[in-house]
Amino acid sequence: MADKEEEKQIEEQEDVQEEVREKSSENKKEESKDKEEKREERKDIRDVKKKKEERIGILNIYTTFNNTIMNLTDMSGKSLAKFSGGQSTKQDRLKANPTIAMFIAQKIAEEAQDNGITGFYVKIRASTGQNNPGPGTHAAIKSLTRAGFKILSIMETTRIPRGGPKKKGGRRGRRV
Repeated sequence: MADKEEEKQIEEQEDVQEEVREKSSENKKEESKDKEEKREERKDIRDVKKKKEERIGILNIYTTFNNTIMNLTDMSGKSLAKFSGGQSTKQDRLKANPTIAMFIAQKIAEEAQDNGITGFYVKIRASTGQNNPGPGTHAAIKSLTRAGFKILSIMETTRIPRGGPKKKGGRRGRRV
C-alpha cells in the first residue's frame, strides 16, 4: 500500500512539474512576443525621428579686429537672422571680443532652433587682405557646436586683393 501511495505522489509531482514547464514555456513565448512588439515600436519611433526633416542653413561670420557680424541664411540665401557685436555691447573695444561672439552665436542658435535648422555650412570672412579672421570666430563656432548643431563644413571666404589700385605713399613708400 505504501508503494502505491508513493507512486501516486511521484506521479502527481511529475504532473505538477510538467504543468509548471508548460506555463513557463507559454510565459516565455508571451514575453518573446512582447519583446518583439516593443522592438517594433522602437523601430517605428526611430523611423519617425529619422524622418524628421534636417534643415541646413548657411552661417556667414564676418570678423574683423573691431567687430563680429553673423548672418544666418537658408540654403536659398534668404536671411533668417543677423546679429552683430554692437547689439550685445555698446563698448566699441568689446565688439570683437570672443565672449561677445559667444553671445551672438547663442542668439543665432535660438533663431536657428525656431526655424528648425539642425546644421550649418559656415563661411568665415575677414577684412580684405588680412591673413586671419578676428578673435571671435573660433569662440562662435565652438558655442554653436555646444548648442547641438552640426557643422557640416567651414569655408574661408576672405577676399584677397590681386593688384588693384596703387597704394598710397609714393615710389619710395611711407617715410616714418
